[in-house]
Amino acid sequence: MRRIVAMRRVLGDAFGHFDADDGWSMASHLAISALMALFPFLIFATALASFLGAKAFADTAVHLVFDTWPQQIAEPIAAEVVAVLTIPRGDFLTLSVVIAAIFASNGIEALRVSLNRAYRVAEDRSFIYRRLQSLLFVFVATLSFLAISVLLVLAPLIGHIAVGAMPWLEPYMGTITLWRYIIASSVLLIGLVIVHLWLPAGRRTLTEIAPGIIFTIAAWFTGSTLFAAYLERFSSYTATYAGLASIMIAVVFLYIVSAIFILGGELNAAIKRYAEARARVAG
Repeated sequence: MRRIVAMRRVLGDAFGHFDADDGWSMASHLAISALMALFPFLIFATALASFLGAKAFADTAVHLVFDTWPQQIAEPIAAEVVAVLTIPRGDFLTLSVVIAAIFASNGIEALRVSLNRAYRVAEDRSFIYRRLQSLLFVFVATLSFLAISVLLVLAPLIGHIAVGAMPWLEPYMGTITLWRYIIASSVLLIGLVIVHLWLPAGRRTLTEIAPGIIFTIAAWFTGSTLFAAYLERFSSYTATYAGLASIMIAVVFLYIVSAIFILGGELNAAIKRYAEARARVAG
């Protein structure tokens, strides 16, 4: 009974602060920022990968980004992204690629603002520090995607060698598609941990951010499944928006995901406030 009461208080606090912190508006800001940052990030990542010699990076990067999206949303957008990324470009250090990196970092800044509000912390770091940190996040994410793409290329070979040495592993190896989903989900998990730990102001421990991350991942996949089912059975986006339907669907999906992401931060903050209140009462 006490746990149920505590859960109700924490959830009520989290949703109350989500509304008080303009969570619905921030979700819109974050969704549009994410959509505007997506193409520049992938263009920058592909240009850097090509500069480093990884010519077939585009397809892998698209899978890493879109494999956690519902198929109805991901397929049309992924096709357009691949078409954009496979356009021949010049040298890596061109003005357009530098601008793409800056636009991609704007998406990181939107994440920062959302989490600062959720955790109710004041940003005391300089603009230059924040922008450099955002650019570093973009660069590290690009290198991580590059490393993962190499692993995905080597995965079948590694699996074949492993099965040859240990035949009992064969039923558990699955297909490269399964490994893509596993790796994409792992990238999402690691990205959430990094963002919650280091992006907003202040300091938090892994224990403090774990509930919000678990909630975000569970709600992400639940929301994705329900939204995909809605699109399949009831949606009239194509009739309403015609050729813009895929973009409008992506915006709505990103809005849902953004609200879930912000709620994850609000949940962490609510749990911390509840724990501090209990400690004061006990003291």
